[in-house]
Amino acid sequence: MIENPDNKDRVRVIAEAGVNHNGDFDRAVEMIHAAKLAGADYVKFQTAVPELVISSIAPKAEYQKETTGEGESQLDMCRKIHLRLEDYAPLKKLCDEAGIGFLSTPFDLVSIDCLDALGMDYWKIPSGEITNLPYLRKIGEKGERVILSTGMSELHEIDAALRVLEQAGTPRSNVMLLHCNTQYPTPMEDVNLRSMEALSTLGAGSIGYSDHTVGIEVPVAAVALGAKVIEKHFTLDKSLPGPDHKASLEPAELAAMVRAIRNIECALGNREKHVSPSERPNIEVARKSIVAARHISKGEVFSTENITVKRPGNGISPMMWDEVLGKTAQSDFYADELITLE
Repeated sequence: MIENPDNKDRVRVIAEAGVNHNGDFDRAVEMIHAAKLAGADYVKFQTAVPELVISSIAPKAEYQKETTGEGESQLDMCRKIHLRLEDYAPLKKLCDEAGIGFLSTPFDLVSIDCLDALGMDYWKIPSGEITNLPYLRKIGEKGERVILSTGMSELHEIDAALRVLEQAGTPRSNVMLLHCNTQYPTPMEDVNLRSMEALSTLGAGSIGYSDHTVGIEVPVAAVALGAKVIEKHFTLDKSLPGPDHKASLEPAELAAMVRAIRNIECALGNREKHVSPSERPNIEVARKSIVAARHISKGEVFSTENITVKRPGNGISPMMWDEVLGKTAQSDFYADELITLE
């Protein structure tokens, strides 16, 4: 998928398939079609050679223990849920045919090489690699567009990662920073959407949000606060085994999120305040005009005793009240008749 430059202000919605295919290629294909049907701009996977990413002694995260048990190592768990490197080229081809963008997050240097040949619109750097200098440098050397998640990071660590990317050949203007909390699911009190304001001080090209909360209200709120990219995990079935399914949206929920984002995106409008076309007819109905409070005879002087303001608003505006007072009626007026000065 090659992005249309005319849509540069459109919020990008990334449907994060991640490893919710559980290593099943056919399920990954089904997820591509589900993401497209939901209206997402991209479907994103996670590419890794587990042995190059995780040591044999690395523990599982607490949420992974809760969702997959403690009877296996993190490495064993990841071996079961990742696709083969050779699976990503056909998935990219299927995305092209379906008309949805393909992305995948590489978790190691070999996976970067694997994805490099596929021509993705963005390189997606996950939160866990933000302190991995060799990894950042390898992606930075490509000089292409980057989406950088910032979970588990202090502002100075994010700035340091941006410097590595810059020095390697990727300007900050090519980087989208995603605010993120890596707890699955993220407690509402830890979301801190306002930290997107802090990210905006780092000179990146734009700011977005990668969401791990339950439901859809937080990513929608992020768009209202200015997020230009929304990333959200989805699954075909929350009851499937695996570490991320329970904190993911099912297809109908994903579609509802996309609709809500598009509605908010449209509702944000611009920074100008003006009468909209839809409400212009209401001016006559809801505003008021200066009218006769009682019968007024020709030659009578307009006063607070014989004029008042009432709907409709197609006569002299009440803002002209002081100018009308003291003028002489040029004709007879019946009660409630619009006052004229001619």
